[in-house]
Amino acid sequence: MDKQRLTLTALTLLPLAVACGTQQGSGSSSVGAGSSPVTGVHWTVDSLTVDGRTRQAPESAYLRIGEDGRVSGNAGCNSFGSTATLKGDRVDFGEIQMTDMGCPKVSMAFEESLNRAFADGAFTSKVKGDELTLTTDDGDRVNLTKEQDAPLYGTKWNVTALGDADVAQSLPAGAKAYLVLDKKQGTLGGSLGCNHVSAEATVRDGHITLGAAKTTRMMCDGSLMDTEKTLLGLFDGTVRYELDHRTLTLTSANGTVVSAVAAK
Repeated sequence: MDKQRLTLTALTLLPLAVACGTQQGSGSSSVGAGSSPVTGVHWTVDSLTVDGRTRQAPESAYLRIGEDGRVSGNAGCNSFGSTATLKGDRVDFGEIQMTDMGCPKVSMAFEESLNRAFADGAFTSKVKGDELTLTTDDGDRVNLTKEQDAPLYGTKWNVTALGDADVAQSLPAGAKAYLVLDKKQGTLGGSLGCNHVSAEATVRDGHITLGAAKTTRMMCDGSLMDTEKTLLGLFDGTVRYELDHRTLTLTSANGTVVSAVAAK
């Protein structure tokens, strides 16, 4: 399991980048100065073509450009922030600030390719229905699809990382942990990466109170059991939840942070 400390410096510098990126110059305008079909939308990244090679995106990859010019997203492993200015069909991104979490090789390879594409800064955008294509002057292309916000209940939330406020870990290879809240049954169920789990669940005022966990009794590799042990720490207590479009974050009373994304 890869483990690296998040680059808090990058997150601290983001407001400065935003301040610089929203300045207006001759012949250009900030995103916030007018409406655009690419702003205010949660765009899921589907694929990326760089130097003629196409890669399918990890399910956590997305891009959002706010009407105020602020950019947020996930490159397949790490979260990033930036600014954007629009002029006609052109989208110019400012300096990218990114966290520094280690992930499986496939996710990191996609992220490196996406970073190369964004290094150019300038894209031509084309919106067709619910699809967005961003193309660099060199022909590299990012394909995205408009995604609606995921509801808390009934969504399969695939767990992507575990940690605390300062450190995050991607799940080990082979760990397919997920959670589903059933409003009618008043339960939370899913997989802990090895065993299945279920428990009573009550949602109220931004918190979820979970009962004692009921699990199956399989034994798995040590790394999977470590993941399971961490997730079991959420149960028989109250966790705070934050729902942001298609990302769910759970924080336990002892500071454990679980990040999950809605399944496509």
